[in-house]
Amino acid sequence: MNRKRVLVTGSSRGIGRGIATRLAADGWAVALHYTAHREEAEKTAEAIQAIGVYQADLSDPANAQRLFDAVVADGELHAVVNNAGAYIQQSFLAEEEDFSREYRRLMALNLESPVRLMRAAGKLFASRGGGKILNVASRVGFKGEAMASIYAASKAGLINFTRSLAVELAPQNVGVFGIAPAWTDTVMAREGMDKRQSEVLATLPLGRMATPADCAACASFLLSDDAAYLSGVTIDINGASYFH
Repeated sequence: MNRKRVLVTGSSRGIGRGIATRLAADGWAVALHYTAHREEAEKTAEAIQAIGVYQADLSDPANAQRLFDAVVADGELHAVVNNAGAYIQQSFLAEEEDFSREYRRLMALNLESPVRLMRAAGKLFASRGGGKILNVASRVGFKGEAMASIYAASKAGLINFTRSLAVELAPQNVGVFGIAPAWTDTVMAREGMDKRQSEVLATLPLGRMATPADCAACASFLLSDDAAYLSGVTIDINGASYFH
């Protein structure tokens, strides 16, 4: 019996690697994507026996369709996990050149490329009678965060695309879901953490950051048949730090 195939973007490390590893253990055939960390992606691919490793710089949204086409050319696809993204702290009142550069980069990577992948997947899945899309958002997409307004706005947009597309694509049996992690123990989050660890942990009642495995457990559930009636939901993974 052929396994269902899933594309996980940004899966060379961090949350993406955690999700890819868990889905492989669940029986999915996983296609990995990376931007720059080829060696890490290949290590992950070997560890989980991935069905393919694909490179694409998703800070250029035009590459999203190319990535999708390359994966589909290698076999039938049943689900997409939009995980690739970037976080930066920057004042909203930063110098215009710096603000504009980061605005374009984060919106392209965190929102525009996922939207392009959702359109590509949505068309395919709708024509075939079903499929699943999972978007990795963030707590700040609901909550907001000082010095991270661009990131927060990009994730809020992703959350609301998730909600809207769940309604629009439900008649075609296409499920659209999200997860919204708080601080998660990844390489990206640990950058500069030596100066902020006590501040960050003080916002987390459980007393620790999430792990990629925590995020992967929710992703596993949402992509399973057990979540067939939950389309449109974005699950918080935030250690009781925020409710809405």
